Amino acid sequence: MSMSVKQKMEAVPLKLFYVIAVLLVCVAGIILWRWMQSGKKSLAAPVQPRIHQAINEPIQPILLHAELNEKKVALGKKLFHEPQLSHDNSVSCASCHNLQLGGTDRRMRSIGIQGAVGFINAPTVFNCGFNFKQFWDGRAETLEDQIDGPILAPNEMGSNWEEILRKLQTVSAYVSAFEALYPDGIQVHNIKDAIATFERSLYTPNSRFDQFLRGDPSALSDDEKAGYGLFKSYGCISCHQGMGVGGNMFERFGVIGDYFADRGNVTPADFGRFNVTGVEQDRYVFKVPSLRNVALTPPYFHDGSARRLEGAVALMGKYQLGRKLPPEEINLIVKFLKTLSGEYGGKPL
Repeated sequence: MSMSVKQKMEAVPLKLFYVIAVLLVCVAGIILWRWMQSGKKSLAAPVQPRIHQAINEPIQPILLHAELNEKKVALGKKLFHEPQLSHDNSVSCASCHNLQLGGTDRRMRSIGIQGAVGFINAPTVFNCGFNFKQFWDGRAETLEDQIDGPILAPNEMGSNWEEILRKLQTVSAYVSAFEALYPDGIQVHNIKDAIATFERSLYTPNSRFDQFLRGDPSALSDDEKAGYGLFKSYGCISCHQGMGVGGNMFERFGVIGDYFADRGNVTPADFGRFNVTGVEQDRYVFKVPSLRNVALTPPYFHDGSARRLEGAVALMGKYQLGRKLPPEEINLIVKFLKTLSGEYGGKPL
């Protein structure tokens, strides 16, 4: 039986209602499905590490990796610890530059063959590859040039290259190692190259201060940041800057006061750069030391006169700045300096 016109017209709103209801359910389903998918994606996505923006400062962080010939590094390390490089086979490079003691021997003066006492404090060998010249007086231009100094010095290793070549050529392990790396085998310039390559591997990155420089403000405490602020405001940064926090310029020891007159007992080792140039204005001028790992390398200065870091900072204030630094400020600066201790071989020094 067919529907009347009136019944058909009454049925239209009902059908329309069903159509709209179905559409709403579909739309709601699509929205719900997309929301669930986005939720799954956000849960599956890894947490992104915080990216720190490096800050602009007069000190630069040490590079995290240096490209070096690892076989030369290994040979150089063996030679660095080889006492046969000394005349009586008793002293090696590591004797005065102990890697377990911050790259120094922590003596005022180093002890050479037959108990001979040196004339000057041994600087750290860590980060020496960043120095613009070698030795306190800068008499060696390169690490390779520097090696002659301790080898030939009578009160250090007291040897000569002819003697060293003769010794090493009797050791089959050395003969094989040199022949594998150098076409001409055991030669003076190859010995120097291997040792210098090892010394360039002695960089110490990732100190807490380097982490701060790379943009992590939480790497330093408020006191350490305050100490760095004082370090800059007092002008220490004018000499101790760059990647090495020093090691890239010369400066007179006693810009304001006369340190040597006050200390007394002046020796030729105190003349500094003058011993190299003979120029009077270079008397008492020294290479500015790197402050990297400085908390680990007492005593301080070329004469080893400061046994503690606090005393070294106080002396710098007096003779380089002409100021008596308050104890509380010295303590803050020392806290900053301790953040310069880095890592070697992936382990904190």
